This record gives sequence, structure tokens and C-alpha cells, in this order.
Amino acid sequence: METATLTGLDFSPEINLARYLQKIRRYPILSQDEEYELTVEYKKNKTEEVAYKLITSHLRLVVTVVSKYRGYGLPMNELIAEGNMGLLYALDKFDPEKGFRFSTYALWWIKASVQKYILNSWSLVKMGTTAAQKKLFFNLRKIKNQLGLIDDRDLSDPLLIEISEMLDVSVQDVKDMNNRLQAHDGSLNAVVDNDSDSPNEWLDFISDNKPNQEDTLAYQETMGYRRKLFKQAILLLNDRERDILYKRRLADNSTTLEDLSQFYHISKERVRQIELNSIRKISREVGALN
Repeated sequence: METATLTGLDFSPEINLARYLQKIRRYPILSQDEEYELTVEYKKNKTEEVAYKLITSHLRLVVTVVSKYRGYGLPMNELIAEGNMGLLYALDKFDPEKGFRFSTYALWWIKASVQKYILNSWSLVKMGTTAAQKKLFFNLRKIKNQLGLIDDRDLSDPLLIEISEMLDVSVQDVKDMNNRLQAHDGSLNAVVDNDSDSPNEWLDFISDNKPNQEDTLAYQETMGYRRKLFKQAILLLNDRERDILYKRRLADNSTTLEDLSQFYHISKERVRQIELNSIRKISREVGALN
């Protein structure tokens, strides 16, 4: 998928950030059903119009994620641009039939894009790229806040040891990183645009994704109804189909195709076919019952 999907947003590091933040608040947030229908349609047809609806409805999610990285000394609009790229990658790779919401899936890609940009761009960071070192880079400030260390003082030896054990890195690594990260976190009450008659703060642009009481009740009723339909539809499957579907999709720990092929004395490809056919049967039955 090409990045042209974001052309209509008029956003780049040179464009006024406050104007961009105001603009994305006008895009509607999709319901779970709307999101599912659009992601299914996009996976089939890859149309620009559908992609645009999905991307714009999640731009506030990017801002919410990026706001957590405002203390790393990089322009916020550049981080938002990188987060938007992660959102595009997520849409291109998302499979709505896996049972997850697109926003949940996109969250990982947004964070990954922003973190990669920070690691590649921040001149103070001269370190390796092991998982432990990345974890230290992005979690040291969070841990200090949890321990009540809100200033930039040097860490005591006991704290250095405690943090090094928590993150599985050396004490010297923690000490060096703490010296590099001695920069104050930006405030959510920081003014974004001083030129406006009514200045906006970062807090004004972070959406509250918590559902209200009506949404929660409607969601619970919908999920209860869907579970009822699913229980009816799954009765159409034979014992082998139900067992394979459960072990592949519903169990906490998914069973591999290899294990199921050995258990049923069939090929892995046949197991996969049974799994997919079972899902199709249930989907058709649920659609007929709904």
C-alpha cells in the first residue's frame, strides 16, 4: 500500500501541528462493526476510499501513542508522521478474520514505528540494538516514575541494582542510560499553539477511548447475542471439525498443524482446510440466524 493514502491530510513536519490536531478531531471514530466491515472490504479490494476511512478514524490513536514519547527530544510532528506510517503498515497487513480489532493490531505497529524512529534519530543514544537495551531505553523513565523519582538526580547504588535486575541489563548500562535521559518529560498541559486566541494544550487532543455506560451495555448485549449464535452454529460441525477449530482458534494455547495432523493421521494442509471450512460454515450460519 502506498503512502498516498495520507495525501489529503496535508500533514508533514513543516505543516502547523495545532492545525493538524484540530483537523483530525473531525474524523469520526468507527464502531466495532463498522471497523470490521471496512477492514474486510479493504482486504478484498484494497480501495483508496476504504483505506482513507480506516486511517483517518485512527489518527487520534497515533497522537495518543506519540504523546507518551514526548520526552525524547524529538519534534512531536515528526513522531506523529512516523506513527501514521506504522498505521499504514498495520492496515496493509491486518487480517480481520483473526478476531482482533484493527485498533489493537495497529497499536503495535504505531509503537514500533515511533520507537524505531527515536532509536535511529536521537543523537544521544549510542548503544546496541538488543531487546534488553531497547527495553532499558523505553522503560527507564517509566520505572523511575513508579519509584517516585521525578527529578534528574543520579540513581543510588541500590536503585541501580534494582532497576538492572528488573530489566535484565548491567548496572553500568542503567547508569549510562540514566545520564542520557536526564531531560524533563513534557507536560500534557503544555501549550501547542500560542498564536491562538484560546491556546490548545496537548491534553485537549488525546481522545478518551473508554466507552460510556450506554456503549458498554450495548456491547455486552451484542456479545451475548453473538455468543448465543455461535453456540447454535457450532452444532453444525462434526466432532473432528469442532475439535480442530477449538484447538486452533479458541484454546488459550493454540495446537500446531503438525500436532493435529499426527493426531488425526492427515496432512497439515488438510488440517488447515478443515479449520478454514469450519469457520466458513459458522460464519454462514451466524449470518443466516442473525
